[in-house]
Amino acid sequence: MKHLEKLIRRVIGRVNVNLREHAFDVEPYLTGIIPPEKFVRFYAFYGLTLHHPLYFHFHNSSLAGSYFLGKCTVEHSVLYKSDIRGDELKWRGEIFKSDDFEIPLYEDEKIRIRDSFLVKTLVHNNSHNPENPEEFLIQNTVAMHYANIHGSTVEGAFLGPFSTVDLTTVRNCVVGAFAYVQSGEAVHRRVDPGQIIIRAPDAFSFSYRFHPEDLRQYIDIKPGGSPTGIFMDFVESKKSLFESAFEVVESRSTIPVPTGASLSRYAVVTGSTTISENVLVAQRAYLEDAWLGKGSNAQENCTIVSSRLEGNNITAHGGKIIHASLGEKVFVGFNSFLRGQPYSPLTIGAGSIVMPHTIIDVDEPLEIPAEHLVWGCIRSRRDLARHTLPLRRVAETEGELVHGAMILQGSGARFVDAFRHRIEHILEANGAYFDGRHNRGHAQKARQISFNIIQPYPAGTLKGLYPTIDISLPLAAMGIQKSAGNRAG
Repeated sequence: MKHLEKLIRRVIGRVNVNLREHAFDVEPYLTGIIPPEKFVRFYAFYGLTLHHPLYFHFHNSSLAGSYFLGKCTVEHSVLYKSDIRGDELKWRGEIFKSDDFEIPLYEDEKIRIRDSFLVKTLVHNNSHNPENPEEFLIQNTVAMHYANIHGSTVEGAFLGPFSTVDLTTVRNCVVGAFAYVQSGEAVHRRVDPGQIIIRAPDAFSFSYRFHPEDLRQYIDIKPGGSPTGIFMDFVESKKSLFESAFEVVESRSTIPVPTGASLSRYAVVTGSTTISENVLVAQRAYLEDAWLGKGSNAQENCTIVSSRLEGNNITAHGGKIIHASLGEKVFVGFNSFLRGQPYSPLTIGAGSIVMPHTIIDVDEPLEIPAEHLVWGCIRSRRDLARHTLPLRRVAETEGELVHGAMILQGSGARFVDAFRHRIEHILEANGAYFDGRHNRGHAQKARQISFNIIQPYPAGTLKGLYPTIDISLPLAAMGIQKSAGNRAG
């Protein structure tokens, strides 16, 4: 695996140059993080649909276990069990609006990954960088286990395990484990583990930081070691079931899939599970004894166990819901971890917003009323008062609201409206409101998708690398129908 080792060293060198002002060395985090034989064991695959342009270019890269959809280019990079989901890339001819600018697109947007190492990372949505709206660029970047890169161009960065960069242009930053950043732009910054930052210029700012001792129980990483903690133990306990799902090229659903719904053949479904109309279950989702009401979704890396979602529920990328009942239109943000127990279930009332990277882990019955904002770390009823507020109370805020370790500045009404607007867009984009003819979204489009596999060199100095591959077909030849308004950003 001589050439693969050289490639990894190349990525380390490029990223370290970008992070030199932070004196941050990514090499201890990558050395030996993936056993060499695994780069050959798992195939990569790409999806074909009538709704997305066919264009893939892979050069001098390792792609083990990774998934691609939409226009994607990967050069001089290592992707391990990552999902590169380009089903919401912008189309040629669209007008991209940013602040006071209206920017016409002269080419279809594509995802371009160069000189990067992504481990079990999700890349989704379209770039919100107005300086280069036709290219969703990830360059000179290391992203660790279960990080989310969502609508964020990233250049010269280290993203810790279970971190998320969301709708943010990131340059030369270190983002710690389980940190969440949605700020439009982050340049030359170091974001502490467990730091939650949501900012809209001249509108609002939300911030919260997990206590380091609390966070370390759930996720921790040290140079020279693999990530540890409850999060890793939980996802590792499901690993063998996912490996079985990837061992066969074709499979049949084990449960009924009703009209307008889609269940990825790369999801795992066990026990007595029911999905209703217009439900979207993405690849690498795990459902066990779950009931998903009409219009709900379980996105990539989500887990729903012994839980009931009443309908139009959003479980964003990486969300975990165990022994819980969620009322209609409850939003569960990125990488949130909500766990009740069989004898002490968790209940969340309709219309509530569970902020990205929230932890609720209780061994006593816990009920959160309808229309509440939820954040932080809740492990008992005593914690509830310091980590929840009625959305009505939040919307009344003008100036500053300090509640426990949470600080909200600016307009609370605009903060709540922004979340509600985004929730509606996600439901629309995922096809929750499909009526049989109108409002088609991802759930309906994913019903007709085929997968093609690609494999690496099995031996020799190129072992673990993939050959240079170009796959393309003109849009006109595919008869692709462009659809406006399906944006979950």
